[in-house]
Amino acid sequence: MNRASGKERARIPRQPDGAAPATRYTRPTIVAQPAEPRAVDRYGDLSAAPMPMIVALATSVWPEPVHRRRSRNRGLDKIGDYLRGYPGETWQQRWDACEINTRLLPAGDASPTGTTTTRAEFAQGLEALFALRVIRPTLQALRANKLMRYAHEFAQAEGDPELERFITAVDETDAGDKFKRWAVFDVCTALTYQGIPFADLTPEAFMDYAVRTRETTGRNGEHLGKYVGHLAWQVLHGCGHFRASAPPTLRGALRAPQLTTTQMVDQYPVRNQPVRQLLIDYLDRRGAEIDYASLARQAHLITKLFWLAIEQLNPGQSDLRVSHELYARWREDITVCDDGSPRTDQATVLGAVRTMYFDINLWATHEPEKWAHWAAPCPVPRSDIRMLMNHRHRVRERTHATIRTLQPLLPALVDAVATRYETWRILLDAATGIDDQQHFTVGDRSYTRIYSREDRRLVAQGIAPRVRVHDHQAGKGVDVNRQEDAAFWGWAIVETLRHSGLRIEELTELSQLSIRQYRRPNGEVIALLVVAPSKTDRERVIPMSADLFHVIACIIRRITAGRATVPLATRYDDYERITSDPQPFLFQRRIGQRVEVMTTGAIGTHLRNVCADIATTDPRFDGIHFRPHDFRRLFATELVNNGLPIHIGAALLGHLDLETTRGYVAVFNEDVTRHYQAHLQRRRALRPPEEYSPVTDIEWAEFEAHFDKRKVELGGCGRPYATPCSHEHACIRCPMLHIDPKMLPRLDDIETSLLERRDRAHTENWLGEIEGIDLTLSFLRSKRTDVERRLRRHTDLGIPTTETRKNSLDS
Repeated sequence: MNRASGKERARIPRQPDGAAPATRYTRPTIVAQPAEPRAVDRYGDLSAAPMPMIVALATSVWPEPVHRRRSRNRGLDKIGDYLRGYPGETWQQRWDACEINTRLLPAGDASPTGTTTTRAEFAQGLEALFALRVIRPTLQALRANKLMRYAHEFAQAEGDPELERFITAVDETDAGDKFKRWAVFDVCTALTYQGIPFADLTPEAFMDYAVRTRETTGRNGEHLGKYVGHLAWQVLHGCGHFRASAPPTLRGALRAPQLTTTQMVDQYPVRNQPVRQLLIDYLDRRGAEIDYASLARQAHLITKLFWLAIEQLNPGQSDLRVSHELYARWREDITVCDDGSPRTDQATVLGAVRTMYFDINLWATHEPEKWAHWAAPCPVPRSDIRMLMNHRHRVRERTHATIRTLQPLLPALVDAVATRYETWRILLDAATGIDDQQHFTVGDRSYTRIYSREDRRLVAQGIAPRVRVHDHQAGKGVDVNRQEDAAFWGWAIVETLRHSGLRIEELTELSQLSIRQYRRPNGEVIALLVVAPSKTDRERVIPMSADLFHVIACIIRRITAGRATVPLATRYDDYERITSDPQPFLFQRRIGQRVEVMTTGAIGTHLRNVCADIATTDPRFDGIHFRPHDFRRLFATELVNNGLPIHIGAALLGHLDLETTRGYVAVFNEDVTRHYQAHLQRRRALRPPEEYSPVTDIEWAEFEAHFDKRKVELGGCGRPYATPCSHEHACIRCPMLHIDPKMLPRLDDIETSLLERRDRAHTENWLGEIEGIDLTLSFLRSKRTDVERRLRRHTDLGIPTTETRKNSLDS
């Protein structure tokens, strides 16, 4: 291949049928639809205007700077001469026929000499024709040219006050300069190729731009398959240009909205129309009782896995009266999934079918005119119901086995995420002050700081660039900011989940408003975490331990980045398929142009990646990974096994049924657990039911009093609830002792006393005494180091307060 053909091939944008990755947004909320072109007649009809007139207009529109004005005017003359070589009565007709449009080549390729100056003049001339609306290019043709100042010159030529207000709103965002330039460019490009004024830019029209750009523009690396226009969409929605009903973010517009019950059923080709309507009516009735995710699952089970399969086995089936033979054939079919693998959720399918039959039969007694025609005996026999019960037992046993496997690995996971975050944080701190191409060493690894062209431009403007280094041992470049950010959130996710026992959706719903304070009658202040209603639709409050308090503080410090408040972000609910209003969510990240709350899928990916990294050095993690809900089960196991009454543990976890909490707790051998639970059930059957009532005020008071009894000279004891001291009050050596930072001077006094005793023991040759004192000193110094480390990482939580309370505190 010669040099010219290689350049030409590199410039050809990727076509829709090329290597563009398939999008996961197959049913967006906002459907892409270009706007109807409408003439923008600010300068009159220029479609056939003589070129000298266009040059004079360009001079009046962009008089400064002089050198660029002259270069642009020369380019207009040259591009005009080029276009006259093609047939047509208007500039648009000639443009449609010219080679640089049909072959999607840069305007500089029309230059006969090919010098850098001439190519730049051609590009500037074409840029002016686009901006003045003389020519309306296709999106591919426009983006085939690198028009660096196009957005600025287009906005100046438009003179549209609404467009200027949009640009001002973009400048007021806290996004980077690069993303601000892209946001304005995105809007100006959409207006240009669609031939519309700013007032006609609708969500559908801008979505057309985002989708077409992804499909037709060559992008690589981390940008491959990504959508453009995120910041522009947010500003257009925020300033009121888009209708209020449109999603506030581009990702929200790309995501699928909730399906109606009719759409749920019509996903599958049900032939019998009366049965189709029955399924729709049934789901409508059930939809008032269950959430959207459960309703969609129910629709899949009864429509696809049950009725569609029945129709395939017996095409003439017209009602719900399924014969024993037909049921047996269907029952055999559902043992295998569509891909040939064994079905593990047979009990779930049978349960959904059984529930539907029972519901219809019950409703038929109250509304016979609607449901009596469909009443029929349930085909699921009692033997299969027993299988349902056995299935639940097997699920619980597998869950317990998983927890017993993961419990001894939890300390290794905690250490790994903490070490990983600390390593990248130290590297980031060390590399931040290093200049371009400067070598430095961190630990036993050597690095070289790397600046990109964009980094050098930022440095010249006094803006700190991203930190990129070349790792000499690994032989590759590393984006330290990205790695440190991923390591931090991996650590924050693990620590928050294991210290709180939250569900995954509750974790993503945490916000700055979730942090509260509770002042006990004795004046002690306890930090609380308010968990929003989720699965059980009940709000609950959990006390924060010192470790959980520290993690939440680190998250707030990171996302505020010196600001007084947490930035507002939107959260997409994967289960309900709705996007929340902007709120100060804690688990939010800035990804390029957008700020959004982490999805449950992203959190699961974080955990899988962490476990995969650990597996490279720890063979115990081969094939093992922690799921978000595993931490909840581990949290419940630790609570109950440390002596906390199970009904209090259930309250902390948000369980309405104690059996649910028992299902989470797994430590002992299955046989022991089964026999012990049977023994408890027999004993409880002999006791009055009031003995198992909810938590009373007296019990709660005893629970609070327990913490008063754990206060000792140096701080507080962390022993389990309602348990005595098992270390004979040897607090210095006890791992349960939590040192109060205010008692550090007292630690110094104790150390001095111990050293004096050691000198005396050495003089008297009391070797046993020396050994005991040395052990005590090691524990003392370890505890002091831990307290000093916690003091260094202290930060303000930014707990919201009312103005009245703030004034009272200040006074």
